[in-house]
Amino acid sequence: MLLTPGPTALPPSVREAMSRELVNPDVDPAFAERYDALTEKLKAVYGTDDEVVVLGGEGLLGLEAAIASTVAPGDHVLCLSNGPYGDGFADFVADYGGEATVVGADYDDPLPIDALDRTLADGEFDLATIIHCETPTGTLNDLDPALDLFEEHDVLTVVDAVSSLGGVPVPTDRIDVCLGASQKCFSAPPGLAVCSVSDAAWERIEARDPDSLYTNLLPWRDAEQPYPYTHLTTLVVALDVALDRLLEEGLDTVYDRHREAAAVCRERGRELGLESYPGPERSSSTVTAFEVPGRATDLQERLREADVTLATGFGDLADDVLRVGHMGYNADVDRVERAMDALASVL
Repeated sequence: MLLTPGPTALPPSVREAMSRELVNPDVDPAFAERYDALTEKLKAVYGTDDEVVVLGGEGLLGLEAAIASTVAPGDHVLCLSNGPYGDGFADFVADYGGEATVVGADYDDPLPIDALDRTLADGEFDLATIIHCETPTGTLNDLDPALDLFEEHDVLTVVDAVSSLGGVPVPTDRIDVCLGASQKCFSAPPGLAVCSVSDAAWERIEARDPDSLYTNLLPWRDAEQPYPYTHLTTLVVALDVALDRLLEEGLDTVYDRHREAAAVCRERGRELGLESYPGPERSSSTVTAFEVPGRATDLQERLREADVTLATGFGDLADDVLRVGHMGYNADVDRVERAMDALASVL
């Protein structure tokens, strides 16, 4: 049983779709039509009329492409952070010549809205980055207070919703570039990054006119075909089938299923004496991080012997946090109960 917070286990229908005969996406008009239909399904999941593109690369490609496409040398970018991925955005900004200002908080604290307000009042910024769900800590950030301030100061926003999109509601209509990935709540294989782009973001990208291809969103708007290079056909077909499952279930039902799975996971954890990090009130419905100081790696190895794969933490939390991914296909009470039974046995 694979219950990591991405890649997730794959539903049988998605695995079956990956075994179908390969087509040539550059010459087969049916594939181009399928890609267009796929982007319309993604718009329904995003809840947006903005253009959506599907990049041929793991979710991290989407994060880098968003920065490569919108940040010019010397641009001032505000990186709002309370986790590893929030901090990581600042590295991307520096890589592309931007000047990053990190407004940060400890990883177990909420987003520092008061500090953000002061920073925006004292300076001018071209762009801002935020993380919706910090997967390494299981934190789901409340984006609305930050988005209120960014709108007030007319700052474009890039949001990493990789571990929340399709599992919890995302305020996409307030976000300029919103990033997702195939291997999280969609429960498709890793290898595709998805991205919604507002009209204001396209204007900025066109003015920036990046000179790369693979980390540049602009060719996706200019391409004669819907995609500017040979697409990853098998992965596109798999994601298409995965989205059909999600939309047939209905987004409200999907969100309820994630909340129920998360509640069961945390209740079982409490029964075992485990506290969630950073706390249940700010934990995501897609992933639970349990505090297990100094024991995460050992528990992970022993669980693997019981045929259950969970994830440890990142960086300073690498051996102090054990993470259960109840997202997508794994947002299932029965699967969560089986994983927690194994954890109880190991403990």
